[in-house]
Amino acid sequence: MDFDTITSISTPMGEGAIGIVRLSGPQAIGIGDKLYKGKKKLSEVNTHTINYGHITDPETNEIVEEVMISVLRAPKTFTREDIIEINCHGGILTINRILELTMTYGARMAEPGEYTKRAFLNGRIDLSQAEAVMDFIRSKTDRASKIAMNQIEGRLSDLIKRQRQSILEILAQVEVNIDYPEYDDVEDATTKFLLEQSKNIKEEINRLLDTGAQGKIMREGLSTVIVGRPNVGKSSMLNNLIQDNKAIVTEMAGTTRDVLEEYVNVRGVPLKLVDTAGIRDTEDIVEKIGVERSRKALSEADLILFVLNNNEPLTEDDQTLFEVIKNEDVIVIINKTDLEQRLDVKEVKEMIGDIPLIQTSMLKQEGIDELELQIRDLFFGGEVQNQDMTYVSNSRHISLLKQARHSIQDAIDAAESGVPMDMVQIDLTHTWEILGEIIGESASDELIDQLFSQFCLGK
Repeated sequence: MDFDTITSISTPMGEGAIGIVRLSGPQAIGIGDKLYKGKKKLSEVNTHTINYGHITDPETNEIVEEVMISVLRAPKTFTREDIIEINCHGGILTINRILELTMTYGARMAEPGEYTKRAFLNGRIDLSQAEAVMDFIRSKTDRASKIAMNQIEGRLSDLIKRQRQSILEILAQVEVNIDYPEYDDVEDATTKFLLEQSKNIKEEINRLLDTGAQGKIMREGLSTVIVGRPNVGKSSMLNNLIQDNKAIVTEMAGTTRDVLEEYVNVRGVPLKLVDTAGIRDTEDIVEKIGVERSRKALSEADLILFVLNNNEPLTEDDQTLFEVIKNEDVIVIINKTDLEQRLDVKEVKEMIGDIPLIQTSMLKQEGIDELELQIRDLFFGGEVQNQDMTYVSNSRHISLLKQARHSIQDAIDAAESGVPMDMVQIDLTHTWEILGEIIGESASDELIDQLFSQFCLGK
């Protein structure tokens, strides 16, 4: 497949120690030669070397920047095309000037994710591996990055390819049955083989889907909302969990006027931690907007941390709020245990039933470890699974696996009901196609374009 040459800045914009301008395509090295002055032309140096010199403006012969240029020749590159990477100082003006020169002399600006898209289209990686590249960049914990790296290395791809190969073997047997319908023993053997192999495929799909909940949390984070009446210690809890003073803490009720979000790593579990405005009736217009946003955050939460004040009796507002959230995944926290106890803990326990209860003092940083363990236990049964497992963490993959499971079950039901083999073949072929969408074997151009458009520029 022939492509033009693309260019982009591949490091974050802003001041930094270095900046990198990357070019990929058939003219990458040629464009580099027009701009680079060093001991040798880039076209003459060995592949996978880094070369010292200067970038100059060919029109004025002005030295623009002192650089180190990596030269990587196809096919042993990320895109399987010729690539050069111009390493320069990290000033915004300089790196933009180099980018402009690369476009002036033959390259065009890369689209978001176009380097990874070329790696996919040139057969270096499949679609699930390409998606894992961005998952790796966006990972919030070591475990999340490990899951993404496993997918980049092809663990999920290998599993999917094995299941697709098994389906092809079943289809080959079905073809024998269709070609020789007069032999009853062939039909019986084919049906037995089909059912055995199809059930194995379904079990493997189920195993992958069983990892989906944990994998999706690892990838996207657990949306965790801290909720309670004003001044019960919600913002203090946010600050303690993220170990930073991001939320304003005062004795005045209603200080938090809006929803605050922070990512935090709790025992290997990424939480998207949301501190909400205290939910109460208020005439303050700004606070009222914050309360409405708090209610919306509650409706979207994976986990709710419901905070009560140990220094105040249980109120009608507390009970009303609990009624709103009691059917969700909730941990109840009695905060401010460093103050005089005025809360009837027995009454609270009767109200919440089997819901986990933790007592804390955010002022003295007591009970935080217990809270973190409880969060982990609630979603991971006491431990996060083995890091070497193959997880499914992508919502698209999970949806396709569910469709594949439904389709293979249709094939199993049809075979067990004595439906003609050519009809069973339709469900098997459909399952094979669905699994192919995960790795890009049968994905549409529109889907591929949409997926890569979500990537960052320069990747």
